[in-house]
Amino acid sequence: MSNKVYITNHQKAVKIPSGLRILIRRSCNAVLEYEKFEGPAEISVTFVDNAAIQELNAQYRGKDMPTDVLSFPLGENGVYDKNEDTGASLLGDIVISMEKAMEQAELYGHALQREVAFLTVHSMLHLLGYDHEAGGLEAVRMREKEEAVLIQLGLPRTVSYTTDEI
Repeated sequence: MSNKVYITNHQKAVKIPSGLRILIRRSCNAVLEYEKFEGPAEISVTFVDNAAIQELNAQYRGKDMPTDVLSFPLGENGVYDKNEDTGASLLGDIVISMEKAMEQAELYGHALQREVAFLTVHSMLHLLGYDHEAGGLEAVRMREKEEAVLIQLGLPRTVSYTTDEI
């Protein structure tokens, strides 16, 4: 029984490039493999625009501005609800602003696919309980894991995420 990644597009701002859904599934699977996650998992990924993600960001994080990605983990401390029919662990929801992803891809000078893969990998680690909000070692470990998975996907970081090189 394999992992299930449900992908829904709720925005019209950005055309979804062909192959993006496959890349998202590969990104989710690569994180689960890298983290040696036991058994099948279910993840939901939704594409929205900046207005929709701003609403969610204000509602759930008290930040009234658009962001690139939001993660809604369903598990706690490595314990997940199961899909009764399949036995799959329900990891949670990833919401990606395709508008913001496009802006960031242009800013960093790489493809939209690369940006969306990064956001998916980043969010998957959140669904598995990683957190970078406090900074420090946890943030560094999360960044290292993101890098390792992206390299496995054939998407190494081409530029560092700083603007002083532009």
